[in-house]
Amino acid sequence: MDINIILIVIAFFVIVVALSSVRVVNQIERGIVFRFGRAQKEVREPGLRMLIPFAERMKKVNVQIVTMPVPTQEGITRDNVSVRVDAVAYFRVQDPLRATIEVQNYLYAVEQVAQTSLRSIIGKSELDDLLTNREELNRGLALMIDSPALGWGIHIDRVEIKDVQLPETMKRSMSRQAEAERERRSRVIVADGELRASQKLADASEIMSKTPGALQLRLLQTVVEVAAEKNSTLIMPLPVELLRFFDRATQATGQVAEQPREERAGPGEIEGDSQPRLEQAPLEDTPALTEAAVPEPAKERGAATC
Repeated sequence: MDINIILIVIAFFVIVVALSSVRVVNQIERGIVFRFGRAQKEVREPGLRMLIPFAERMKKVNVQIVTMPVPTQEGITRDNVSVRVDAVAYFRVQDPLRATIEVQNYLYAVEQVAQTSLRSIIGKSELDDLLTNREELNRGLALMIDSPALGWGIHIDRVEIKDVQLPETMKRSMSRQAEAERERRSRVIVADGELRASQKLADASEIMSKTPGALQLRLLQTVVEVAAEKNSTLIMPLPVELLRFFDRATQATGQVAEQPREERAGPGEIEGDSQPRLEQAPLEDTPALTEAAVPEPAKERGAATC
């Protein structure tokens, strides 16, 4: 009876030990086995793996691509502009054994290398390169991070600069520069349009001068276009010949008005007096009039005549 109990206990202990030595490696992981503290060169692939109880232990390493945001770094560019730049790095474990042995914490190590490399890129680049030439900077940044990471069994897939933060004064300066550039382009375009229009007008005027009827046709066409709206007053210009006729008529009327009045005055009229003038009769032929016989108005006219 006691032997059966002992066998049951031993069997239960063996089963527990066997189960404790079984490890499951997921598809996204690789297993590194340490036997009495020494790493084995064979990397355990995904699946069910057996370990020697009390002699081996396994450390699992994730081989998926890791997305690591690089903290914002502040620096001064080569053209002395203070900027703040943040980036993101994509990498994966290429050699799980080296990533486990060569570096204590490969995630922290890659993050620190990415920060120092980003600061170095900021100091070597100009502001225009950070804003417009990011592809080349991304390749250079990935190369700088990948150089030490290869020794850790890490492969850098790509590194991208996400954002470049500028001081407010620099933003205002750049906006004024862009506005001035756009205004310059608009003025050049307007001037070029005026130049082409003037050339076309010069050609049209030359053609119309050779054909006088073309100018009259153009005038009629303009009248038709204006009259189509029916919301404006149309003033038709008069021909030059008609204006010259009125001018000659006006000059003829002015010459008639400037003739001396003596030539146009009738008998008994003098210049400046439109009333007929009374001629004075000789005194000897005028009968003597007494003072009593002459009326008062006649006296006054006589006095005025004398």
